[in-house]
Amino acid sequence: MKHDKLQSKQVVSEEDITTVAILAKQIWTQHYTPIIGIAQVDYMLAKFQDETAIAAQIEKGYSYTLWHNPEPIGYLCLLHQNDGLFISKIYLLLDERGKGYGKKMMTYAIAEAKVNKHKYIRLTVNKYNDKSIAAYEKLGFIKKREVVFDIGKGYSMDDFEMELAI
Repeated sequence: MKHDKLQSKQVVSEEDITTVAILAKQIWTQHYTPIIGIAQVDYMLAKFQDETAIAAQIEKGYSYTLWHNPEPIGYLCLLHQNDGLFISKIYLLLDERGKGYGKKMMTYAIAEAKVNKHKYIRLTVNKYNDKSIAAYEKLGFIKKREVVFDIGKGYSMDDFEMELAI
């Protein structure tokens, strides 16, 4: 899929997985350290976004897509569930935000939901991630409920579950 210079590429190789892990470390450290602190960021990267965790997620049916312009600038991770599509991850490098790329990634996810005849798209977002929440609401997502996930080592994810009807 191509938008202007933006291109997507399905993550299939070990090299692709490594690229996602490198992007995750850079993006999460920049974006989440002010929200949840570096200790929790490091823990979550090791638990959810290192090469081993990403490969295990792909084995379980998660679909990762790298986004390039022309270098890798972000990634999207989707999971098809019953009648809905779950956006597990949607991340862009700090310098690439505000250029419409996130919206293009979301358009890709919406197209995936429609092709697969899903009734909704669901995602979770940190309650204090104000810019992302505003962007999702602008796209038509609504807050469905508050959710707290215990992720171990005394850490939790304190999120809103948001949904977009298809």
